[in-house]
Amino acid sequence: MKKIVYLFALIMFYNSEVSAQNTNSFSVQTKIENGIIEGNYNTHTGIQTYFGIPFAKPPIGELRWKAPQPVANWTGVKQTKEFGPRPMQTMVFGDMQSRSNGVSEDCLYLNVWTPAKRNSKDLPVLVYFYGGGNVAGDASEPRYDGEAMAKKGIVVVTCNYRLNIFGFLVHPELTAESPYKASGNYGMLDQNAALKWVQKNIASFGGDPKKVTIAGESAGSIGVSCQMASPLSKNLIAGAIGESGAGINPTMAPVPLAEGEKQGVEFLQKAGIKSIKELRAMSTREVYEIYNESKRFGFPIIIDNYFLPKTLPQIFAAKEQAQVPLLLGWNSAEIPGGAFMFGLPNTTENFITRVKKEYPNDAEEVLKLYPHSNPTEVELSATQLASDRFISYSTWKWFDLHRNNSSQPVYRYLYSKIRPELVDKTLASGLAGGTVRADGNTPRPKAIGAPHACEIEYAMGNLPLVKDYAWTADDFKVSNTMLNYFANFIKMGNPNGDKLPEWTVAKSGDTTPPVMIIDVESRTEKSMIDARYEFLDKAYKNK
Repeated sequence: MKKIVYLFALIMFYNSEVSAQNTNSFSVQTKIENGIIEGNYNTHTGIQTYFGIPFAKPPIGELRWKAPQPVANWTGVKQTKEFGPRPMQTMVFGDMQSRSNGVSEDCLYLNVWTPAKRNSKDLPVLVYFYGGGNVAGDASEPRYDGEAMAKKGIVVVTCNYRLNIFGFLVHPELTAESPYKASGNYGMLDQNAALKWVQKNIASFGGDPKKVTIAGESAGSIGVSCQMASPLSKNLIAGAIGESGAGINPTMAPVPLAEGEKQGVEFLQKAGIKSIKELRAMSTREVYEIYNESKRFGFPIIIDNYFLPKTLPQIFAAKEQAQVPLLLGWNSAEIPGGAFMFGLPNTTENFITRVKKEYPNDAEEVLKLYPHSNPTEVELSATQLASDRFISYSTWKWFDLHRNNSSQPVYRYLYSKIRPELVDKTLASGLAGGTVRADGNTPRPKAIGAPHACEIEYAMGNLPLVKDYAWTADDFKVSNTMLNYFANFIKMGNPNGDKLPEWTVAKSGDTTPPVMIIDVESRTEKSMIDARYEFLDKAYKNK
């Protein structure tokens, strides 16, 4: 019997030791505007974390489809050691990983990683918005983790924002009941609410509210471009980073309020719903299923004369955007060439046919800009044209507008590191990061560049948290370079330093503006491809 008791005690001791080794943390508390919160202090990293902090009231019941409301104060100590629920969404991309506590309309929570010591103050701050087409995404995803950036002396915040029908529904009835006489943009207003929260509370984590840089990828980058343009947010930030995306035609450009309302009316009519009152009274499940049955890919951002008074090109051309340093760029192969070739083989004849179909009046000019004399050139040009039309051009337009309508420095990159092999050969890379189950019947061409979203874990220093790929020394070298560029920019508004390759600022009016090629051997080059974007600028009528 004594042996059994001894063995049991030994097992309990071993388990407690393992648990302690797994956490390496003790509890810490801090006071913010609404009350006291308790997080963790990791003794191995020196980083304190506070997860699942509410920054607005739960947008449920009568607050569904309303601008975010201030959080109510609480008494006692609120535990903030676990990620809050992620916004309502389905697995649109099939490959997004999450560490959050389920899915819920009650989703307006943010997370903080801070390196602050007991006397630290005025540390630079990064607020990161996730991607996912404004229909999916989660601030708890491992690739957005803030620890590596916090180790660089930066307070990192990731925040949830409402998505799809819950975050962007527009309707005349919602407009009529709103104090600012507009509807939609709830997800964008959630981001704005998070920025306001940062202004009021980040000093409690050692951060400086005057040194807040916002960043994001894809829809998160589009969010950054919109927050830069919004009169509600432009004075809340000191810098901006955009990774692949801006809210400029043809990439999720904001539409007029009347157009958004029309879409909302049609949506309710098709669903057989007579009023917003009826829809608001429905359960989360009913709204979720009605939206999914509609097969819609979200609802657009709105020019509402509140969050956005005009289009982004109009705002930037008038120099009404946040006058702050900007670092932005895109990836070398954002989307496969098949998105332009429509499954046709990569022959010169097929490429010419597709170009003539898409640009009947300008085919000759397009063919000069995108070489196509052999299958290899066709594959590369089809990839570049598909990528430009998808998201690269809109990001370039943002770059061009800010460098020509601001005295602040603008830095551009082209992320070019091709990912290594997958660890699990039964998987394939997804379109928005992460992996999906490989379809054995569909041959996947060898990557010719860096696809959409693949740079996130490199830029945030999170390769060790993404287990899908067989990372090599070259991958860690590129990640270290990109992480340091971003950290320097967040601290100083300039990515240079730390013996990094010199990144030249882009000047107004330069027809071959510099671009930092981020790869195993990173380097600044004069861009020789901006003529492509000048052509697309005319085609999309964003001049």
